[in-house]
Amino acid sequence: MGDQLRLARLAQGLSLEAVGEQVGASRQYIQQLETGAKAPSAEMIEALSDVLSVTRSFLATGGATVAAEQCHFRKQLTTPASVTNQVLARGTMIERLVSAIEDHLELPAVNFPQIPIQSMDDIEAAAAAARLHWGLGSAGPITSMMRVVENAGAVVTNFGDLSERVDALSMDRPRPIIVRSSTKQSLCRQRFDLAHECGHLVMHRAVLTGDRATEDQAHRFAGAFLVPAAAMLREFPRGVRLNWRAIFEMKLRWKVSARALIRRAFDLKILTPAQYRSANIKLVRDGYTKLEPYDDQLAMEEPELLNTALDAVVEAGPAAAWGLAEEVGVGERMFELLTGRTLPAPLLDLSDPKIVDLGKFRR
Repeated sequence: MGDQLRLARLAQGLSLEAVGEQVGASRQYIQQLETGAKAPSAEMIEALSDVLSVTRSFLATGGATVAAEQCHFRKQLTTPASVTNQVLARGTMIERLVSAIEDHLELPAVNFPQIPIQSMDDIEAAAAAARLHWGLGSAGPITSMMRVVENAGAVVTNFGDLSERVDALSMDRPRPIIVRSSTKQSLCRQRFDLAHECGHLVMHRAVLTGDRATEDQAHRFAGAFLVPAAAMLREFPRGVRLNWRAIFEMKLRWKVSARALIRRAFDLKILTPAQYRSANIKLVRDGYTKLEPYDDQLAMEEPELLNTALDAVVEAGPAAAWGLAEEVGVGERMFELLTGRTLPAPLLDLSDPKIVDLGKFRR
């Protein structure tokens, strides 16, 4: 029970003290339950189930959890352990939910090619091979980066309450999970984040990431995947002075930020180090480090896979939705935390003598 109790507590973002206060116990007692040093009474199990919005059977059974080394976490080295643990717990719960859905619905097959890399040239080749693998062509912009990763079998979600502290990450699981910050209201940054995590899933399966080298590799993959080298060499404006109007026109065509295009041009030696430095100084001076011109004109790409699957469950009726929650072992609040959706009102059992059918009193 201890591991499951800790999992539910961390997923909710609750401290030992907070749980103890809500069930009338000390921090030390809750910790002893989590370590297995003490066994709870039936009444305590009921109270913990209610506070954490999980079922008693959830607390009684075990299951695999997402480990830190299975997570491509961009800020893992600098993020507080409490936040990292919460992310891993939430990801574990999402994985269990998706696994339960797969028992009833057919989701896209996981289809990320595995391409080991050594050099920057290898990364350029890996990005080109991934485009070819998914039939995206090599000459034009990608219509929807969200659909690329979801069609390849990844589940994309947002952890809204962790957005300010979590940038983006992917979980290297049998069915990959990609989590992105919902505070970044920029389509170009969203697409780059998804391409970055796609790079990890293509190049870094079973590889420990989070250091500067692997993050730089995923960045290079994202740039090469979104704007292939041939297209950059063909379309990026040349000249001693940067043509910002042409750069922003290219941004609108490729849906890649001006900052990322500048970096891509530098990586491909289209820009000199001096030009690259000057361009970044201008972007900072003009306040374009987070939001750039035209960002407000480009609509965000919304995750579809998980929501479509949940729609299918809900359409089958309230019993199916509640059955799914029961299968995962979660209550209404935990379900809403994981999915952003509320469970439908359950159907009433009119055979229950405590329930009066008001329909027969209508005129």
